[in-house]
Amino acid sequence: MNPDAVNHDAVAGDTLSREVVVSNRQGLHARPAALLTREARRWQSRIELVADAQRVDGKSILEVLTLAAEAGTRLVVEATGPDAQEALEAIGSLFDRRFDEHDEPTEPDDS
Repeated sequence: MNPDAVNHDAVAGDTLSREVVVSNRQGLHARPAALLTREARRWQSRIELVADAQRVDGKSILEVLTLAAEAGTRLVVEATGPDAQEALEAIGSLFDRRFDEHDEPTEPDDS
């Protein structure tokens, strides 16, 4: 392998970050938290979420739930490791897609 092809900065453990907004109406509840932690565990990098002064392990559903992130909450996702950029893109995409949740269905029409 060509040593020049290795991104030494990422291997050395640089931290990359991205701000995301919780846009789900019910916030970052159990289902989206499970999707988030499942995605975070796919990556070798350390994934952390930061809200105000609270920092949690993005690979731990219990820690993610302790954020109690409601709709509109701004979080910073930090990734440290060799695949940090790819991890941030994948996790950011979950937030951008609102974890594939859609607005609550309307009540059926009884007429």
